[in-house]
Amino acid sequence: MNRSPLFAAPAIATLIAVGACAPVEGSSRADPALAGPAVKVVGEAKNCIRTQAIRQSRVRSDQVIDFEMIGGQVYRSTLPNRCPRLGFERGFSYATSINQLCKQDIIRVISPVAGQLDLGAGCGLGEFVPVEYITSDE
Repeated sequence: MNRSPLFAAPAIATLIAVGACAPVEGSSRADPALAGPAVKVVGEAKNCIRTQAIRQSRVRSDQVIDFEMIGGQVYRSTLPNRCPRLGFERGFSYATSINQLCKQDIIRVISPVAGQLDLGAGCGLGEFVPVEYITSDE
């Protein structure tokens, strides 16, 4: 059975569209610290931050969390490895026996499941790098 070229055209267009969505070579190796708003480093990395001084945390991706402190200082922690679903759920918990959150402490992704909170993947934190957000007028 011989098909008309008109039937092949939609299939070819679909393949071209799918190909256009394929990841660019090396894109999986993009620097995870670039997730979220642009920042500039303003000091030396710290191994720990005081938990009482954390005003809020902002999950930027599966590998980047910004900790905004009372007083305005921001520390960016780039996890050494991707933390599954962290960037999607945007919530995590931690437990510490001291008043500090430190590099290599384990966070757990929080997922709402059937009206309850489920603890997901456990992931280690990275160093806490002091940063400032870069605004568009700089």
